[in-house]
Amino acid sequence: MKYLKLIRYPNLILIALMQLIVLYGFLKVQSIDLALNDWQYFLLILSTICIAAGGYIINDINDQDSDKINNPKRVIVGTQITESLAYNLYVGFTIVGVGIGFYLSNFVEKPSFVTLFILCAALLYIYATNFKQILLVKNLVVAFLLAFSIIIVGLLDIFPVTHTGNQPQMKMTFSILVDFSIIAFIINFIREIVKDLEDINGDYNNGIKTLPIVLGTTRTAKVTLALSVLPFVGILYYTYTYLFHLQYATIYILAFLIGPLIYFMIKVSAAKTKKDFKHLSDVLKLIIFFGILCIGVIGLNIKYYVA
Repeated sequence: MKYLKLIRYPNLILIALMQLIVLYGFLKVQSIDLALNDWQYFLLILSTICIAAGGYIINDINDQDSDKINNPKRVIVGTQITESLAYNLYVGFTIVGVGIGFYLSNFVEKPSFVTLFILCAALLYIYATNFKQILLVKNLVVAFLLAFSIIIVGLLDIFPVTHTGNQPQMKMTFSILVDFSIIAFIINFIREIVKDLEDINGDYNNGIKTLPIVLGTTRTAKVTLALSVLPFVGILYYTYTYLFHLQYATIYILAFLIGPLIYFMIKVSAAKTKKDFKHLSDVLKLIIFFGILCIGVIGLNIKYYVA
């Protein structure tokens, strides 16, 4: 059980759930060719999870001091397991993730795609060991990881079987995944800033330069409020322009994405305490979860319930 805590088990489940919904709730109902069969797609999920797990582990190794202040209950490295074992777990997960990526890239006859897996693993390592003290780098890297787990599906499962005859449909399908990855990136980026507001004391004591430390809590909360307008307007525009004819999807988006975003914007303007920011972080995590389910809702609505 302590190993599951170390690799942020709930977050990895969220990534796996998203990739499963992309396949079975969206791609499989589009009547399009796919490059990977089901068991190979599960390998892709495993690869993504392993690389992400490696990133979380190396981050935990380097975050021991700040975690003792911000979240003492979550400190695993150095208390429940040794640093040596943690490093071994990091190396093992990363090798497995990149190795699977190498196999899948060669299977779809795009061997250069393995570079994406290597770069992602390298980025997580460099961030955790060298770039953490640079302003906003942490926020960008973590947000990128979630967006990458959506884009990699399109690159390995759609792009290799795209040809002149199916290019318009494949391009539209891939563009939807890109749109979702952009929204996921923005919301997760905002959540990372909120988490910085929650963890400001530990980050300050360990010399980690975050937006709240540079601007202060009040100004950062205002920046967060301004940033939250981007996904709010973007989702509304996207829904009105491309999804308004999908009745069930539109209702779902208004109820489970727009509604919580309005709630977040109201609450963040008055948030001041660690408890307040912890609550707002949980709200954004819930929005991300509903956004993942939204991919399936849209896919099923297109397939069975077009208005």
